[in-house]
Amino acid sequence: MGAALLPDLGTEIFIPVCAVIGIAFALFQWVLVSQVKLSPVSPSSGSRDSSNKNGYNDYLIEEEEGLNDHNVVLKCAEIQNAISEGATSFLFTEYKYVGIFMVAFAALIFVFLGSVEGFSTKPQPCSYDSQRTCKPALATAAFSTISFLLGAVTSVVSGFLGMKIATYANARTTLEARKGVGKAFIVAFRSGAVMGFLLAANGLVVLFITINVFKIYYGEDWGGLFESITGYGLGGSSMALFGRVGGGIYTKAADVGADLVGKVERNIPEDDPRNPAVIADNVGDNVGDIAGMGSDLFGSYAEASCAALVVASISSFGIDHDFTGMLYPLLISSMGIVVCLITTLFATDFFEIKEVTEIEPALKKQLIISTVLMTVGIAIITFISVPATFTIFNFGTQKVVHNWQLFLCVSVGLWAGLIIGFVTEYYTSNAYSPVQDVADSCRTGAATNVIFGLALGYKSVIIPIFAIAVSIYVSFSFAAMYGVAVAALGMLSTIATGLAIDAYGPISDNAGGIAEMAGMSHRIRERTDALDAAGNTTAAIGKGFAIGSAALVSLALFGAFVSRASISKVDVLTPKVFIGLIVGAMLPYWFSAMTMKSVGSAALKMVEEVRRQFNTIPGLMEGTAKPDYATCVKISTDASIKEMIPPGALVMLTPLVVGIFFGVETLSGVLAGSLVSGVQIAISASNTGGAWDNAKKYIEAGASEHARTLGPKGSDPHKAAVIGDTIGDPLKDTSGPSLNILIKLMAVESLVFAPFFATHGRSERFLIVLRAIIMSNFGGLENPANPEWDGRTREEEIAWRKEMLAKGDLAWLKEMLAKLVKWQAQEKKELEEAPLGLWDPRDDLEHN
Repeated sequence: MGAALLPDLGTEIFIPVCAVIGIAFALFQWVLVSQVKLSPVSPSSGSRDSSNKNGYNDYLIEEEEGLNDHNVVLKCAEIQNAISEGATSFLFTEYKYVGIFMVAFAALIFVFLGSVEGFSTKPQPCSYDSQRTCKPALATAAFSTISFLLGAVTSVVSGFLGMKIATYANARTTLEARKGVGKAFIVAFRSGAVMGFLLAANGLVVLFITINVFKIYYGEDWGGLFESITGYGLGGSSMALFGRVGGGIYTKAADVGADLVGKVERNIPEDDPRNPAVIADNVGDNVGDIAGMGSDLFGSYAEASCAALVVASISSFGIDHDFTGMLYPLLISSMGIVVCLITTLFATDFFEIKEVTEIEPALKKQLIISTVLMTVGIAIITFISVPATFTIFNFGTQKVVHNWQLFLCVSVGLWAGLIIGFVTEYYTSNAYSPVQDVADSCRTGAATNVIFGLALGYKSVIIPIFAIAVSIYVSFSFAAMYGVAVAALGMLSTIATGLAIDAYGPISDNAGGIAEMAGMSHRIRERTDALDAAGNTTAAIGKGFAIGSAALVSLALFGAFVSRASISKVDVLTPKVFIGLIVGAMLPYWFSAMTMKSVGSAALKMVEEVRRQFNTIPGLMEGTAKPDYATCVKISTDASIKEMIPPGALVMLTPLVVGIFFGVETLSGVLAGSLVSGVQIAISASNTGGAWDNAKKYIEAGASEHARTLGPKGSDPHKAAVIGDTIGDPLKDTSGPSLNILIKLMAVESLVFAPFFATHGRSERFLIVLRAIIMSNFGGLENPANPEWDGRTREEEIAWRKEMLAKGDLAWLKEMLAKLVKWQAQEKKELEEAPLGLWDPRDDLEHN
């Protein structure tokens, strides 16, 4: 097999050093952003020196147009504080409920996993090698609970920090837009980079420290060690579920309410300060597209790492205690931080943006540069940390893998992510014909707009699915499920850059909203709109990355679940698996129905409130009175907290119910079905919504002759585009992004509880629910001497039934059911033949 070039000590140093570099770089970017002061400029008396210039031979727009800089800045600061307070209030409210869930579910993990061996504290033979002794299941239960809590807390902190950074930067981006689009771009992108690097580095360092601390107890039992680590992924993804669903409902309820009344009914601009829902709308951009998205991608990273570690722990890396090879997934992520750092400098320091047309290409270059550099980085890491050959567990057999094959597995995932990103851009950017066709369809009304948008979404699924399929085929052929897991990590290896680009979009959107509400020049709004339009497309690209990586992560987790649950094969021709497959394919539809209706219900309340304020507040439309922003913020907060519970319960309870009552074979079918169905719906929903949004922006911008024939704002085609955008809002920002959490979360939850399901769950378990029927008084027990009891007394019959129920004897249960049917038929016959008037109510009292 040979040995890796990188010693264990080198691995122990390289991973934390990269994490520290990532945190330090994030803090450095934050310092640079903070240099933009939310305070009025004090120009030199009567002189316009170079310090007031922006590098583009252009003075502050406010100075040119005679606006009061002092009032503009104070107004921006006031709006920023309102958005920040609203976002913070929502997240703290959400975290109260999430905290209760976190504690309750942690207790459930401990009880279920601890019961696998009856809460025994004695070491047991290892499942993969009976000659070895492994730690008891109670230890796995305790450490899985701890890692679950660590993952949950890390996810929550990552989302919260991202939100605080975004609300810190939005007004600063607006103020920098006065000096030029390039200055505003740098502030928005650096702020996104703060979030990206903090999340990537925090996730890496917490996981690395957790592994090393757990290793102190587990010693040579690496199988138990990395099984316990799976709780980290479950914690991260469960928090992401509530962040994505709750945040998505919040933002889209406000967005739909603001658009329907403001744009369509009242014909006022987007983010107009007269609109009561405008603050809630801008708050929603942060809690949904920043905090929710950050938790989502953190969950993907944690789950992909856990899946790879579990599969590797029962392969040659774990059995031979090759620590460097074992931590190969973390080495990939560490190299990703270094690569993303270099890539970020290309956007902020090496190149300069002077025109709005340069914004989108600059963001696309980030994806290309990071992918190319990461390919080189993966090659370096693979050939110095992985032996020339090693063996991987593959459904009961061992597969020999070469290190160059592992390099190809990671690379194919990385490049598949880039392909998905560019295909997503093609179908959602208004620079290309698909979105322009959707915009053109608005000439004949909203109905044709909806038809064209749906068709676009369905068509946009084709190439991403082929890209995912090819990456799965190549990676599985080379390295089985371990190859799929590291392919997912390859797609997520540039997570810092991906998050920077994703976060840039909502920050720019908020910047435009602040400019509108502060009454700043239309030229500034044009610049922020250009930033926002590019961010809209890159946000769609980010969703494509998230969904693509979720597919690979879910499949890798599925493989880890199959191996941990000791399933020899998954055969869809068996009834147990096939019924799971059908039900699993239905779950994304059920989940989407819940989230869509939740947005609709919340939006209905928002629309009614906005209409009420316009109708009852004198001077609101004229701009002489202020709307009641706080009421709209409260409606979104209350609705999102209430409505996020049913979808969350569906996702969290499904694996438990199926695993306990129907067994691991049926659960494997459910996981496969939800993966296959969920990925398609998620891509379609996200791209359809993105296309409708950019079709609307295409008409509003009027940048081409074709677009001008559809405008201006307020025209019939524009109103049709707004309706399409409103329908697409919950698709692209609530249901679509949340579906990738559904397929990942059910898989990682099944992986964590796999030992419990394998021990206590079986397909006949659902018959146990009939114990109440069998033990009830109409089951023959009311007869003091039933001939079917074989001479047993009533008390002996009850004891015998309890004993048989405890054994779960399927044949006996079926026999008892037959007897129940017979006894009921006999009683019915006796009742029908009994003379009238002979019934005495005292008979029932005696029986009871």
